[in-house]
Amino acid sequence: MRSISFSERPSERELNARCGKVTGGVSCVVFVELFTRLVSGGLVYPRGDGVVRGWLGAKPWVLLYKSTVAEVELFARLTGSTTLWGIHRGVNKAWMGTTPYLMLSKPAMLELILALALHLQPSFISSKRGGGGQGNYETYYPKPILASNKNIEKSQDYAYLRPWLGTGLLTSSGKKWHTRRKILTPTFHFKILEDFLDVFQEQSDILVKKLKHKVGKDPFNIFHYVTLCTLDIICETAMGRSVNAQGDSDSQYVKAIYEISSIVQCRQAKMWLQPDWLFKMTSLSNKHDNCVKILHGFSNKVIRERKEEIRRQKEEELCSAPPAEDDAHIYGRKKRLAFLDLLIEASQDGAVLCNEDIREEVDTFMFEGHDTTSAAICWALYLLGSHPAIQDRVVEELNYVLGDYDRRLVMKDFQNLKYLECCIKEALRLYPSVPFIARQLKQDVKIAHYTIPAGTTALIVTYMLHRNPEYFPEPEKFNPDHFLPENCLGRHPYAYIPFSAGPRNCIGQKFALLEEKAVIAAVLRNYRVEAVDRREDLTLLGELILRPKHGLNIRIQPRRS
Repeated sequence: MRSISFSERPSERELNARCGKVTGGVSCVVFVELFTRLVSGGLVYPRGDGVVRGWLGAKPWVLLYKSTVAEVELFARLTGSTTLWGIHRGVNKAWMGTTPYLMLSKPAMLELILALALHLQPSFISSKRGGGGQGNYETYYPKPILASNKNIEKSQDYAYLRPWLGTGLLTSSGKKWHTRRKILTPTFHFKILEDFLDVFQEQSDILVKKLKHKVGKDPFNIFHYVTLCTLDIICETAMGRSVNAQGDSDSQYVKAIYEISSIVQCRQAKMWLQPDWLFKMTSLSNKHDNCVKILHGFSNKVIRERKEEIRRQKEEELCSAPPAEDDAHIYGRKKRLAFLDLLIEASQDGAVLCNEDIREEVDTFMFEGHDTTSAAICWALYLLGSHPAIQDRVVEELNYVLGDYDRRLVMKDFQNLKYLECCIKEALRLYPSVPFIARQLKQDVKIAHYTIPAGTTALIVTYMLHRNPEYFPEPEKFNPDHFLPENCLGRHPYAYIPFSAGPRNCIGQKFALLEEKAVIAAVLRNYRVEAVDRREDLTLLGELILRPKHGLNIRIQPRRS
């Protein structure tokens, strides 16, 4: 061990601070260990009375994030059939530290408490009690969670995003969420999405060029390239500014995006980093604050500049007074509006959105539309690379719809790429970008003779939900035919929810599907993709998004000389 020279010795104040940190850390570890033994020893859960005692399951399965438990093992515990208290039952109880979780992974159970489709009439659920003869039955109306206007609060797991995203659409609740959702919904109108197609295709073309030097070479991780492409797309569509991530992946803004996402995942995965007072004692806290400063600084600068541009354009418009032909021209220019422009326009039309409100929503759009979309694209390319015949069928459809090899796709083309859409949906079934959906119950929810108390976090295990053989025969097989119209008829409305559902479903899901089609079409029109990794060899990490621990390695060959 290297000795410390006199000049390097810390001051008494520094030593006291370090001792405080060590003491706090040791106390936290001791608490975690004691709590683990207490619960796993059956001293807490089984002795609970009332609603807690009646929870589903024979013996509590305890989920505690410890330093000795790898991320891989945590995801395996969450999704494994042995930990989900009977895969056929589709419900499980779990503890995350001192927080109780109700884990759901079966459509029938979701129907019981989610009432996912708002148009469905509530159905009676029967629970047989007693013995002998036909037995006695109790009936209950299903209590909605995803579709409920009361149970719309995201779980505490989302709180770690608030320093960056504030209380935007993802993290807000109550009246504020309802107001924001109403303001933002028109910004994803069909006509608005059509204006984003050029951005999708321009950035996809850059991706195709970047991949050119990988043709015929060793396998490479496609995640790296696609993630930079989707970051460029989301920046330009959200803020109207290019960060040139594909050209400069070392930019300060790009690095901050990656680093803060990693820190948030770390806090979610490590119980002792979740209390703010403990987190602030770590070196991660300083890195986190610096990332927030960079990201907010960039967004605020863009908002100020864009507002000034709009002000000048309006003044010029008043002076020249050009006749507006239709809504394709706003502020005297051809409409290619970014999400930011639409928010500014909404604030000028009477909606009360200050600069901070606008920044929250722009940052939220950046966060939600970046990694999730890149993951969906990468999984789809990987699965198509693992199934050459299906890939060939997609390319045949592209050639049929487009005719001219080099022409740009228009909205009608995207709508006609039916089989490609089936492939994307099937990829999202097997590997949903968001493998879990969490809601905090604000009221008690009854499931047959069980009562789930308010304050419980309902965790919908989308990854397992999508693998129900009742609705998807051979559930582990990549079969895009699952989503042909005739095969979707009569399918349980809860069986497939990659974008969540109900009032808090993903507002940008149509945007995401269009972007995914554009990027995948561009890659497949130029390259034949060959997957290198076998599915059974992949190690999955269920973090903010579902991703493989070691990436997705593919090879590419040109489709034409």
